[in-house]
Amino acid sequence: MVGLSQHELDLAPQSRLSAVWEHYASQFPRLRELRGSVRMAHNRQFASDEAELSEGDEVALLPPVSGGTDNLYTHCIADPEGHFFALTRQPIDTLAVRDQLLAGRDGAVVLFEEVVRDNTKGRRTCYLDYECYEAMAIDVMAAIGREIASSQAISRIALVHRLGRMEIGEASVVVAVTSPHRRPAFDAALEGINRLKKTVPIWKKEFFEDGEVWVEGEWDEALTRGKENP
Repeated sequence: MVGLSQHELDLAPQSRLSAVWEHYASQFPRLRELRGSVRMAHNRQFASDEAELSEGDEVALLPPVSGGTDNLYTHCIADPEGHFFALTRQPIDTLAVRDQLLAGRDGAVVLFEEVVRDNTKGRRTCYLDYECYEAMAIDVMAAIGREIASSQAISRIALVHRLGRMEIGEASVVVAVTSPHRRPAFDAALEGINRLKKTVPIWKKEFFEDGEVWVEGEWDEALTRGKENP
């Protein structure tokens, strides 16, 4: 994440473990976003942020161990109404999203997956990489979903976008909609992906056999008129 396996740091006398965290979190915002899942060790023992440091101490910032699954989403919003919006750097479990939304009153489920294809305009694609302004993106996704839910006769909606590297055939976006009847579910899913693609601050880099390029899209025109959504 930070491009380093180890690093030496000079701190003021009587500094605490929290100072180490703040130093690196200020340089690497992505690290700060995962504060809830990162643990710290002081001289190879788990320790609190208040542990006092001495000359020559060893401090470790530890991500979750490989067996853990509690941090699937880097950002997520689960509304009381059951709508769900999330960003993740893990493969999207579409069926799990479906099961999270589905209720007994529903007679239809529409699942849309946008997947990575192996070419663009005849140029062979090797893989894609998505990055975004995460704190803003999740709020915009939630706003889109709530507006769709209030204007369409649906039960629940979910918008989930994956970030980071994606291989050919993997899903980059999942839109899931449940409703009592099929037509509103189809309409809501189509509106969800169309609005997400033009209003959420997410950027795609495409890697080819002979080079790479950030893919240029376009913002929804309503945004330039001061409107948050079309």
